[in-house]
Amino acid sequence: MTAFFAAQGLAKRFGDRLVLQDVSFELAEGEVHGIIGPNGAGKTTCFHVLTGKHKPDGGRVTFRGRDITGFAPKEIARLGIARSFQLMNLFDDYSALENAVVATREFRARAFDVLGAAASAKAAIERAEAALADVGLAGKEGVKAKSLSYGDRRALEIAVALAADPCLLFLDEPTAGLGAEGLERLSALIRKLRGRVTMLIIEHDMRFLFGLADRVSVVHWGQVIARGTPAELRANPWVARSGLGS
Repeated sequence: MTAFFAAQGLAKRFGDRLVLQDVSFELAEGEVHGIIGPNGAGKTTCFHVLTGKHKPDGGRVTFRGRDITGFAPKEIARLGIARSFQLMNLFDDYSALENAVVATREFRARAFDVLGAAASAKAAIERAEAALADVGLAGKEGVKAKSLSYGDRRALEIAVALAADPCLLFLDEPTAGLGAEGLERLSALIRKLRGRVTMLIIEHDMRFLFGLADRVSVVHWGQVIARGTPAELRANPWVARSGLGS
């Protein structure tokens, strides 16, 4: 059976430094898959290779059986793959709604001006409003991104990704900077999206990830050194010694 999304033998080098070496894993459709590992393990580089920012030096990436290795980010986005960023990527002087509208298929297809023609694009606006409601920003559509709280800005970035109506969503360190209330809100959102969108989450908060993911791949020294369900990884001797997932 062909995997919904798969990395096979990925390798990436920067000069003399080998950052990724033979990284392989698969995602089933509807799955929440996590990637964890200590700082410097190579997980962010892996994320960039999967989403087109970096081309791999070896291996391949497939989506629904199609080889998409080396595709540019825009080409990957057109396939229905969206991503959030560890460092937020928002238009600060645009409203929450305008940020989400820009990401919709309808907007991209017709190259609307965000402050002009987009206002008359009913389908784009409705899709953007639904994405904002999904992340708990209903009622804040008109607030400029720069005026939102940090937690709301993190939520808006995910809404922007959702407004593209993806079938596969990559989340890069989504808990970064969030307090307890923000973590609970994000957990609820991921549970809400489960089954509707396949998700790959790179995360440093192991407790958070182990509470949500169906399966997790542990990356260290640029390699996948363990994989399995959270329960299987908690029983893994190396993971137990490292303290991951505690």
